[in-house]
Amino acid sequence: MKTLKKIIGKYMRVITWITVFVILIITACIQANNEQKRAQETAINTFSRIEQVLDKNQKELETVMEEYEQTCLNNAEVIARIIEDESDILYDIDELKNLAEKMEVDEIHLFDETGRIFIGTHPEYYGFTFDSGEQISFFKPMLDDKSLKLVQDIEPNTAEAKLMQYSAVWSDTGKFIVQVGMEPVNVMKVTEKNELSYIFSLFRVNPEAGYYAIDVETGEVVGATDSDAVGKNLTEIGFTVYDISEKGNGFHTYINDRYSYCVFKKAGDKYIGCVVAGRVLYQQIPYNMAILAVCLAIIAFILIYAVTRCMNKYVVDGIQNINNKLAMIAEGNFEEKIDIHSSAEFSKLSRYINIMVKSIVNNTKNMSYVLRKTNMHIGVYEYIEYLKPVHYTELVPKLLMLDEEQAEKLSSDNRLFKKYIDEIFQNPVFGEEGVYKLEGPTTQYIRIEEVVESDRVFGVLIDVTDEINRRLKMQVERDIDSLTGLYNRYGLDARLSDLFKDPEKLGFGAVIMIDADDLKVINDTYGHETGDMYLKKIAEIIKDINPDNSVSARPGGDEFVLFLYGYPSEEELSETVSALREIQNGSVAKLNDNLSIPLRFSFGFSMIDGRTDYQALIKEADENMYKNKRQRKKNNYADTDNEI
Repeated sequence: MKTLKKIIGKYMRVITWITVFVILIITACIQANNEQKRAQETAINTFSRIEQVLDKNQKELETVMEEYEQTCLNNAEVIARIIEDESDILYDIDELKNLAEKMEVDEIHLFDETGRIFIGTHPEYYGFTFDSGEQISFFKPMLDDKSLKLVQDIEPNTAEAKLMQYSAVWSDTGKFIVQVGMEPVNVMKVTEKNELSYIFSLFRVNPEAGYYAIDVETGEVVGATDSDAVGKNLTEIGFTVYDISEKGNGFHTYINDRYSYCVFKKAGDKYIGCVVAGRVLYQQIPYNMAILAVCLAIIAFILIYAVTRCMNKYVVDGIQNINNKLAMIAEGNFEEKIDIHSSAEFSKLSRYINIMVKSIVNNTKNMSYVLRKTNMHIGVYEYIEYLKPVHYTELVPKLLMLDEEQAEKLSSDNRLFKKYIDEIFQNPVFGEEGVYKLEGPTTQYIRIEEVVESDRVFGVLIDVTDEINRRLKMQVERDIDSLTGLYNRYGLDARLSDLFKDPEKLGFGAVIMIDADDLKVINDTYGHETGDMYLKKIAEIIKDINPDNSVSARPGGDEFVLFLYGYPSEEELSETVSALREIQNGSVAKLNDNLSIPLRFSFGFSMIDGRTDYQALIKEADENMYKNKRQRKKNNYADTDNEI
């Protein structure tokens, strides 16, 4: 079994390290949550600024486009007037190119009244009509209305699909249409500033963070810091519609096979999102946790050492001191005092234990005093198996017939005491439950009752000598034949009834019925007193046959019963019966100095053979005895000269 010091030490270590582990886990979770909140706040602020820039750029774009459209239209009107004023330019390509250069336009095309290009700065376009393409068809309505002045939005032109902005007006004479084309350089610059990918690059402070713009309707990536992602569907990148729409304020997913934290916000017809790789977002946490773990470990070691040392000094050592004192008290040293004052609780405990020990000593003395005042001789003993001392009242040594030296020796070691009691248990009094016979200077009868509860043994000794002697005397008067000292009929029945309760222990045995021969002749010849002496001689013979394993009785008159039992074999039992047969006809009874007469008796027997009805055995033996008597009379009894 572990000591309290080890248990407390182990408990402190386990609890402390579990606490440290829990603190680390909670702190890691808090830090991760804080990093996520910080990422969310940063993303929301960035989204707000992006929206502001987009709004500003959009307004700038609209202003530039309006100005550019007006410039383009004005250029077309001016060129139309110049051509009408200087008619020689109308069919001179070089002059048209010079004019275009002076007016800072890229293309000049002249359409006839049918809508066909008949001349311009780019001969490759000659022959194109308003039906030649979707872009050029924009100006077809001018054929029906010469008052129209049209400026087209920036679109790819028909021939090269190059972004151009075209404007067209009729000449004042209405003979031709002047179309001017300009590359929208300024507009494109402003437009580039309004592209999401460009704006994302402006706000990408963290190179590990990525920004995405996703079309709400189609799920297409329309802008991203990762140019390869533009044009792909959101699912190809690693997003799901549900995460973006329902958990856009913060969720984890794998973007391009990297575990990432994502924050999205709906802005018009787009979702704008910020994606940060998990290893970047949480990169500071392992370092912080390592520092915290070291600090907590130092605190834990200090705490374990301090608390364990305090517990050992003020609790464990105090308990150990009390245990040492109690061990001495348990060994019988009731004068020992417990005096531990390391704390108020131990001081109080010491006082109560001392009071308890004193009370135990006083209780033993008080019990002895009370028992002395009774008319009965009673002793009480008690011991606990794992403690050596035996506590008993003052009458116990006397009841157990112990001298002073024996009493002191047995009281100091419960094993010796128990062995002594067990030896007494080997001498039970027949017919008396819990009563045992003690042989010494005198014979004593003691009733012993023990109560065993776990390791505690409590015993009571009562001197019943007078009671047993009276009972034995009454039993003798009741069960014993006064003439022969053998059992009478009542005593025989009681003894056999008790023995046959456990027939398996009887072994090989036999019931022998014996009848004295010629008793009436002896009584008539020598008198009844001589007849009684004759019966006593027969009783002596019967009593001497295997006295340790036999029951002999005189049921009445000249009849005797001998019950033999406990033989290991039938052969040995037969030898005893044979010995009785030799005595049957070979003995002389010396009744006094002047009178000796032949001792004659007849007998019959029945073997037990596992039978349990002793009355039937007696009846069978009695029948065999009468057969023997008749046979002996026929043979006129053989003479003998063996004197008894």
